[in-house]
Amino acid sequence: MTTPTETPATTTTRTMLAIEGLTVGYAGAPVIDGMRLDVPHGAVVALLGANGAGKTTLLRTVSGLVRPRSGRISLDGQDLSGLSVEDRVRRGLAQVPEGRSVVSELTVEENLHLGALWKIPGRSARRAAVAEVYEAFEPLARRRRSMGHQLSGGERQMLALARALVARPRVLLLDEPSLGLAPRVVAQLFAILRDTAERTGLTVLLAEQNVTSALSIADRGVVLGLGEIVADAPAAEIAADPALRHAYLGF
Repeated sequence: MTTPTETPATTTTRTMLAIEGLTVGYAGAPVIDGMRLDVPHGAVVALLGANGAGKTTLLRTVSGLVRPRSGRISLDGQDLSGLSVEDRVRRGLAQVPEGRSVVSELTVEENLHLGALWKIPGRSARRAAVAEVYEAFEPLARRRRSMGHQLSGGERQMLALARALVARPRVLLLDEPSLGLAPRVVAQLFAILRDTAERTGLTVLLAEQNVTSALSIADRGVVLGLGEIVADAPAAEIAADPALRHAYLGF
């Protein structure tokens, strides 16, 4: 097992998302305490740990929804300190929060155009971006005129992911995308995610309770325990470490 102070092999590529000395807390003791994490360009990194370990807080801090007490977050070398959520989106960050958030009163296609509106100027360019997403998410293409409230849970999660990807982000933050979904749907969703990262160079930070599925598509696994990184290693190494699995991952 690789400790947090060691350098994983995947960090030989340039760092896309860098977190340095990050401390975050809502009241009292910090939820995240002095964290340092480098996420390489084009890597899928699984952020693992029990409930309360700090996974969601980390994603919300990176996206700008939570202000840290101290530390620095940079995107491809650019400091994000002080930037609003909207400005971080313009720089190339996208987040899909837990809960399959889609606009129920809009069609699938309208949801996707809404996602493209932030980053892609011009109607023809937005149409082209939506068409690219339909190629990856064929079930959505078949239901493009269906309203958000008419979709199944798996289709809504697929739409939430597709709406984030249509803006062509550089870094995608995902919070528990498999929650409440059937294993077949999870496998389909994660396969699309892995394929997108490989084709486009998308960098993914994936917070997930479904450890086995997350590690199956990840390049690296980062395990949190009480707001600190307790392991940072290649995904296969994390999955094969019995002590780590029993102590922090519950399998």
